[in-house]
Parts: sequence; C-alpha cells; structure tokens
Amino acid sequence: MEKNKKLPEEPKLSVGKVAARADVAVSTLHFYESKGLIRSWRNNGNQRRYKKDVLRRIAIIKAGQKMGITLAEIKDTLDTLPEARTPNKSDWARLSSAWQAKLDEKIAYMQRLRTLVDGCIGCGCLSMKSCPIYNPDDIVASEASGAVILDQPEKANKAKNLVS
Repeated sequence: MEKNKKLPEEPKLSVGKVAARADVAVSTLHFYESKGLIRSWRNNGNQRRYKKDVLRRIAIIKAGQKMGITLAEIKDTLDTLPEARTPNKSDWARLSSAWQAKLDEKIAYMQRLRTLVDGCIGCGCLSMKSCPIYNPDDIVASEASGAVILDQPEKANKAKNLVS
C-alpha cells in the first residue's frame, strides 16, 4: 500500500455520542436516517455506528430547518453530492445558493403580506370578498360562509397559492 494513501474512515461514533454532540434526540437521528438524510452502519453487535462527518450533515440539516427549508428539500440538496458524501466548503457555497433563492422568495412573500395584513386583522370572517390574504376573490364563498379555510386546509393552500 502507498504511504500517502488515506484509508477510508471507519464508522465508530455511537448513536448516543452523535446525538449528544449534535444536540438532537436519538429518535431524531433515527428519523433522519429513515428519510435518507444520514446513514449509519451496524457493528458486530448490530448497534448503529456513524462516521464523524455525520455531524456536519446534521448541522446542515438543522441550519436548513431554521431557514424554513423542508426536510425533503434538504434531502434533494444533499442527494446532489457524489457518493452521498458530506458537503465541503465549496459544495456548501453551491448548494446554499438555491436555499438563498428560496429565502428571497419567502421574504418577498412576507413583505407582500405585511402590506395587506392591516386591512384584515380583526375581521374574523376569512371568506369576505375583500380579504386578499386568506380568500382572494372570495374563492370559497360558494363552499360555505365564515372561517371555512381554518377547517379545510386544502382550501387554505389553494387560497395561499393565489396570493403568492
């Protein structure tokens, strides 16, 4: 074997050690693994073991979540990396640019909402013709009156999509 050739890292961190160092619950690690965000290996005793780079992946997951990025979007981002490796600094610069665009969209949406909100605070009806936030163009008037959007999330999503 060549002297300078680096051997592959052995998975050696236990699930408890990773959870403690990443400040997440063990169940969170299991959940992330079930979603394909991180991966573990089993030792001879069938216990999970992680490579230390999993800590960076978890940090990226947590950062993304704080920005409002969904786990599915985080997974899609991480899946662009070759061989499911952990992003390095240049990978992160490239990957985070898509998240920055999403954040810009959310900021623009919130700014539009801010200009509209003072006209509807306190009305409570959520289906009146002039409510541009919850019921633009009174799209649920034919369904029912009152706060039907609160009871029917699919209509809330339809209304929200019209505003954004």
